[in-house]
Amino acid sequence: MRTSLNEIKTIEEHLFNRVHPADNLLFQANMILNTDLLEKVDLQKAAYQTVQQYSRKQLKAEIEAVHQKLANKPNSFMQRLISLFKK
Repeated sequence: MRTSLNEIKTIEEHLFNRVHPADNLLFQANMILNTDLLEKVDLQKAAYQTVQQYSRKQLKAEIEAVHQKLANKPNSFMQRLISLFKK
């Protein structure tokens, strides 16, 4: 179990460029020699992309909810703001 956690940490450091260039070069060579490692790197990269996309969707939904609250309330902030520009 500990080995897999170390491997995940090493892959993460590689993906986020948190390693010394020489260590990164060694890791890339290891990926060429070890197809299992290459597959794990690809899967971990895909997992991070999925999390990032989900986070963006959540943030957009939260922003839209705030926008709806501001826009649809009588005497709302948005209505007062628009009235400033109508003058």
